[in-house]
Amino acid sequence: MPIEKRWVVKPQGDPATVEALASALRIPPVLANLLVQRGIDTEEKVHSFFNPQLSDLHDPFLMKDMDRAVERVEAAVRNQETIMVYGDYDVDGTTAVALVYKFLRHIGHRNLLFYIPDRYTEGYGISVKGIDYAARKGVTLIIALDCGIKATEKVAYAKTQGVDFIICDHHLPAEEIPRAVAVLDPKRPDCSYPFDELSGCGVGFKLVQAYARKNGMPFSSIAPLLDLLVVSIASDIVPLVGENRILAHYGLELLNRAPSKGLLSIIRICGLNKHAITIDDIVFKIGPRINAAGRMRMDEHDENAAPSGGYAAVNLLVENNESDAEDYGSIIDAFNQDRKSIDRHVTQEAHEIIERDPELKNRKSTVIYNPKWMKGIVGIVASRLIETYFRPTVVLTQSNGFATGSARSVPGFDLYQAVESCADLLENFGGHMYAAGLTMRPERVEEFTQRFNAYVERNIDPQMLIPQVDVDAELLFSEITPAFRRELKRFEPFGPGNAAPIFATRGVSNRGDAKLVGAECEHLRMDLTQRQKPNTTLQCIAFQQPEHFEWIRSGRPVDVCYQIVENHYRGTVSTQLRVKDIKPVGR
Repeated sequence: MPIEKRWVVKPQGDPATVEALASALRIPPVLANLLVQRGIDTEEKVHSFFNPQLSDLHDPFLMKDMDRAVERVEAAVRNQETIMVYGDYDVDGTTAVALVYKFLRHIGHRNLLFYIPDRYTEGYGISVKGIDYAARKGVTLIIALDCGIKATEKVAYAKTQGVDFIICDHHLPAEEIPRAVAVLDPKRPDCSYPFDELSGCGVGFKLVQAYARKNGMPFSSIAPLLDLLVVSIASDIVPLVGENRILAHYGLELLNRAPSKGLLSIIRICGLNKHAITIDDIVFKIGPRINAAGRMRMDEHDENAAPSGGYAAVNLLVENNESDAEDYGSIIDAFNQDRKSIDRHVTQEAHEIIERDPELKNRKSTVIYNPKWMKGIVGIVASRLIETYFRPTVVLTQSNGFATGSARSVPGFDLYQAVESCADLLENFGGHMYAAGLTMRPERVEEFTQRFNAYVERNIDPQMLIPQVDVDAELLFSEITPAFRRELKRFEPFGPGNAAPIFATRGVSNRGDAKLVGAECEHLRMDLTQRQKPNTTLQCIAFQQPEHFEWIRSGRPVDVCYQIVENHYRGTVSTQLRVKDIKPVGR
């Protein structure tokens, strides 16, 4: 049985401010309260929030080293040097590589190649293999995206090979900054750029924006790259506030109106070409397919290894020919189908291991190791295990003689610190509060397991181990009118920092037509009615909540919390409640 969730109603906004905004904007008080909860408490702020403007983007030259980066790219273009665009194998990295590559191609630079490190044989970040490859190809400048901020030794080595580096990263730096020609990272302590939550692709875009500005190119010449940028923003789960909100807004607009050929092929494969694409569509449909290539392309000589499948993703994203883009899209979709199959199998195996071991099952954290699991999906498996057991989780496999894997956390618990407390056991690690990657010698797995579990035991607040649903407000179903939905839509795009509101409604019921749907009957579809006057019935879907089926079908009352979404089916658009949790009344 799933762990029962706590519902916590968020602190409500100042009543006088809420009332004033509701009156001035002529919107329901519950929506005015949503604005105030988000710190949007004046008409001026509301206007800015509801009407994002590209003119409000920050000057890219405010970022430290930007002038040096642009000058170096200008010199490379002027002297017809061979430039390599280098990036990580995930969505943020591959979109960043595609964005910068497309821009350099657009301005007419021809001595150009890209490089995606092999997830399995090279690992994350800048590799000696990649530098050596660049040197053999006559590359004199590497633009590294979504990686490199800690690659001090690699950058120094590249210099001995006659290769310069520009680093565009958004991860936290170490104490020493690599001695590259330029290091663009808004999280540098000595960088005063006003917004430090850009994606890796976002930092690449600021480089492109700076180059365009200095060379008298209008913003319209780089605007076609925004579809790639919004895919990175959504997939990398960066806060959808400030610049990210502006860039995501215009990126979504482009994605819906005139996406690049590569993204169009993915959109069609996902069946998203028939309705307005949202951030959720990117997170759950577009992003995973782009990611799948890097996870799934397996080396025939090593069951746990792979050549860099990220190449297939970049080839897709930079392709201008519609027919070729469709071919790449089909290849990537096949990778994704394989990924899902392996993901399901490994997740099942992991569940069985935990359920067979009472001690492991009852811990406050999970560390699980199987040297046969495929490296590319262990992060997904860690997330799946959290859905069931809701505790910090590390999933490890073996690759190139090392135990390597991914860690995921629960809200409020700093996973990075937990991993860092075991740094002396690790060959390499990196990440942030809620996700991390790590590598160690296999003989150290047991000690790591003990120490990691002990750290979590000492430092986690027991409340963090209970899933929490943050409820923005309680609603009556009758309040969910077309006008209410139109105003709510203006809050989009939703994401971290601007989460889709969750509402709660009490005492609703089904008239007996609830159904279990999905390949394994794992989802619950139902119409729920609230019988206050006027009676109002709304279509609902509850993912992964089949345990409530019998209770709901019997017509007994439940309390529900949910997000309000649009459901698109056979050309018809209707309101749907995406139910986050169900509490039977009186059980």
